[in-house]
Amino acid sequence: MRTVAIIPSAGTGTRAGFVIPKQFLKIKGKEILAYTLNQFQRSELIDEIVVVTSESGFEITEKIKSQFGFNKITKIIEGGKERQDSVYNGLKSISNYQPDTIVAVHDAARALITVSVIDKSIVTAKKTGGALVCLNARDTLLQNVEGVKKYPDRRNFSLVQTPQVFRLSDLLTAFERAYKENFYGTDESSLMLKYGFDFEIVEGSVFNFKITNREDVEIFEKLCEDF
Repeated sequence: MRTVAIIPSAGTGTRAGFVIPKQFLKIKGKEILAYTLNQFQRSELIDEIVVVTSESGFEITEKIKSQFGFNKITKIIEGGKERQDSVYNGLKSISNYQPDTIVAVHDAARALITVSVIDKSIVTAKKTGGALVCLNARDTLLQNVEGVKKYPDRRNFSLVQTPQVFRLSDLLTAFERAYKENFYGTDESSLMLKYGFDFEIVEGSVFNFKITNREDVEIFEKLCEDF
């Protein structure tokens, strides 16, 4: 059973005020994307990596692949307008179609993902068909809707991370149904749940945060020495 990682890396970073896409920011001499790719390269359960990037990101992604010897990268392809479009392009690019191929979709900006979390999610998906990496909510949650404040039970909430891991055939079915209905979900799991594909929750890590703004970059810089 083959496992392919799809790394969406087509974001521009402009909303967060970065001059260049955040995944290409250099921290301690290495691009954030390189940190992410290194973890998937190290996982013995990953057979291939597909990087989905913008047209302007091709050259630097090729450079990262060559510089760090990421030989599991089989394709670097162009993304779409939205994240969902980029992931779909990645799914369609997978060669030698086999319905039971396992696909792990992971945000390029979650650069401190650990190999152990990657492997746990893949093993779970192989057994059950789907795995979603999450953290249990730890802080008190305040719901504030039009001035009405409530404190929901945090035990009922999980913080969604990536990778999100499913069978290729199931992902393609969900994506194609979403496009027929002109539906855009927040991520792969939202599409899968909408179209009847369940998943198991795999415990994530506080280190697996998404680098979104400058404060996140500062935190990452302090943490990345061991990765």
